[in-house]
Amino acid sequence: MAIEYDPNRSARIALIQYEDGQKSYIVAPQGLTVGRKVESGSEVPDLPGNTKPLMDIPQGTMVHNIEMTPGSGGQLAKGAGTGAQVMAHEGSFILVRLPSGEMRQVRQECRATIGVVSNPDHKNIKLGKAGRSRHRGRRPHVRGTAMSPDAHPHGGGEGRSGIGFSNPKSPWGKPTLGYKTRRNKRTDKFIRRRRDQR
Repeated sequence: MAIEYDPNRSARIALIQYEDGQKSYIVAPQGLTVGRKVESGSEVPDLPGNTKPLMDIPQGTMVHNIEMTPGSGGQLAKGAGTGAQVMAHEGSFILVRLPSGEMRQVRQECRATIGVVSNPDHKNIKLGKAGRSRHRGRRPHVRGTAMSPDAHPHGGGEGRSGIGFSNPKSPWGKPTLGYKTRRNKRTDKFIRRRRDQR
């Protein structure tokens, strides 16, 4: 087993080898060391890296890589340093507090990995200079207010003028900054408390 860097995600990944010799990668949790055994199943101990159905995980346990539907693969709490907390067992659902603060019901058959995702210092990294951001493929970003009115809705005006609207817009005229874009009303019933309702 090895803990490796992945250029496509903020967390570290762990190379694991199954008993039949096959190898694969998992999102590495904090505390996972090289040579440690990771297990999956209902009866496995509550150690970082082990995967269990949510119904077998005790309340208060920090988990990550949570499935939203049984067998779909991990979808929630996968970023560096993130973890969700199992809050309550309610019938066929488990109440989980996500890193955003949202309280969400998840089916009890869904699986999750014990522990918090590795590389918690990712959020503290300072690039230091604009060139380092360019090396990552990020190009300069021009403010809408600095553009002409034909290039952006915020453009134009004399000197340092306001945008001329009550709410900001994208270059294509769509509302931005706080505009609700979620359309999946079907799963709203599983959200117990939204992230903006502290």
